[in-house]
Amino acid sequence: MHQPSHAIFGNFLMRYRQFFLIVLAFILLSPGYGCGQAQTSEATQVMNLNLPKRYTNPLTLTDPNSGPVVSCPDPAIIKQHVDWYDVWYLYCTGDPLNSSDVNSSGKLNAHLITQFRSYDLINWTYIGDAFSSVPAWANGGTNQMWAPAIKFFNSKYYLYYVLPNTGLSGGGSAIGVATSNSPAGPWTDSGGPVVAPEPAFCCAGSRRAVIDPDVVTDDSGQRYISFGSFFGGISIRTLSADGLTSNPSSEQQLVIDNWAEGGSWVKHDGWYYLFASTNNCCNGPLSGYSVIVGRARSPMGPLLDQNGIALNAFDPGGAIAIAANGNTWVGPGGNVVFQDDSGQPYMLYHAIDKTSPYFAGFPGYTRRPALIDPIDWVNDWPTVRAGRWASDTSQPAPAAQPQEYNTYTPIPAQEYLTGDEITSLSDEFNTTTLSSQWHFIHPLANNSYLLTGGAYQVQSQGPDENSDPTQVSILGEPAPIGDYVVETKVTSSVPFNNSCCYNYAQPALFIYGDDYNSVKTDIIPNYDVRITEFGNQVGPVLQNYPTFGSMNIGPQGPTASWMRIVKRTVNGLEYYSAYTSMDGVNWIQGGTWQHTLGATAQIGIAAENRAGFTMNFDYVRVYHLQTASQNP
Repeated sequence: MHQPSHAIFGNFLMRYRQFFLIVLAFILLSPGYGCGQAQTSEATQVMNLNLPKRYTNPLTLTDPNSGPVVSCPDPAIIKQHVDWYDVWYLYCTGDPLNSSDVNSSGKLNAHLITQFRSYDLINWTYIGDAFSSVPAWANGGTNQMWAPAIKFFNSKYYLYYVLPNTGLSGGGSAIGVATSNSPAGPWTDSGGPVVAPEPAFCCAGSRRAVIDPDVVTDDSGQRYISFGSFFGGISIRTLSADGLTSNPSSEQQLVIDNWAEGGSWVKHDGWYYLFASTNNCCNGPLSGYSVIVGRARSPMGPLLDQNGIALNAFDPGGAIAIAANGNTWVGPGGNVVFQDDSGQPYMLYHAIDKTSPYFAGFPGYTRRPALIDPIDWVNDWPTVRAGRWASDTSQPAPAAQPQEYNTYTPIPAQEYLTGDEITSLSDEFNTTTLSSQWHFIHPLANNSYLLTGGAYQVQSQGPDENSDPTQVSILGEPAPIGDYVVETKVTSSVPFNNSCCYNYAQPALFIYGDDYNSVKTDIIPNYDVRITEFGNQVGPVLQNYPTFGSMNIGPQGPTASWMRIVKRTVNGLEYYSAYTSMDGVNWIQGGTWQHTLGATAQIGIAAENRAGFTMNFDYVRVYHLQTASQNP
């Protein structure tokens, strides 16, 4: 059969590719190119470009002088095409490279945006910091640089960054930019802020968090810069044509205050998707970072999730793209999305190894290595590994070069469904007396309640289980043996608005091990936002380790709220996953905590933290788990 000319040329490239790779490796190894160990490592990558590859998270980052690099928060990535091959560049918030990266006082060093280079997207070589000093316009306010965003336009590279604390008028954080003809630098700073410090609209005299930049371009060619964090929310402005300044008068808020940070953009099928990270990035093994997504037809918003809920609402929406799944990794977030050379989209993000969360010798200083996993578009919404989220086992490698292919095949996440109801542990609360299945876990606490004939009604009271667990009045019953689902519906007298001040008054659904070990879902007002969280309490712990962490999960309705916890056991380990619903029928999966609560664990409901509000639990239903357990 006759082959078209492009196919013949492609076969020629594949046949003689090894020859070209050897030549390139020879160049990398030759005197005058690079230096020492770094060039040897990169030459090895090139020699192996045409070999079938796999990888296991985290990515391998190496400093030629000090060895493995163990932290790369808020990663950014860009590809440079050189002749017939690609070179990839990685940029990270300026964490120490490793535990030997210390100053003369024995303290860990801060870097000014670390830079890495790779030819296979798996192995990366440190090529130095992007900056040798903080720009002069910061007025001596900081020695740190955070959250890089790398772009190419106007025939040059733009590296946007955060100065977390400037000495500019009024103080506060700001966003700057530097440019270069090469993704490896050298970088020339613009000489002033792209986004200057701003006052916080909530609090007189305060400055909002002007951090975490990203740049997106609409169909007309207009560029925009987004920025922001929990204190002030995420906003967007138009960017000047030269990419060096932005227009404050064009600013719009995209994501509500106290909800998310780390915004990054992807355009897909005519929609602009904003990925943002919620909760706590840096709480060691209990970090609850996860990534949510909203979309709009314009970068200026409004951003809605798959249920039509705005990310700027009091009860904000956000489709979950990745969250902890119970395996090695917790706190996945700080992400960007890119395509490998086969066209497969990937999420590049940081996460925390819960078995080794800190820099060795520096307990409490969270290290955040870089990870990648493929993204799948399910019903036009992005999710990592078809909903299975972060991987911690061997995976097919991305295609890092033009002639490579990708063998990744999506395996949809298993959906956990309710089986038969366990009637002896379920209660519709349709009587005026409490069933004998229940007891109060803390009988000396204020456990005043009322059975209304349709609900278990209880008044909220402080504190919560993290400050004084003996004062939390939990209505409890034994949890069933094996895998199960527990569900409740709750209504609250807490106003559904962002008026002040009823912070943290919360109804909660517990799986309770003891006073220092439990998981719970709860609904908390936090100033101008209402959050549904999935908490994990652990104790006792080592010094400098946290005892409580939480992750944000799905939205709730303005009146009634539904919560579920699914418990399953895999290879002797207990996994607890949270779900929310706005109608009691359609459920949104949140993240998973792995915990050991044991055979004596109890199911519980409570109203806690801030006193003075009425919580009505309409029912508690317990089910067998219908589907078979699966490794996380």
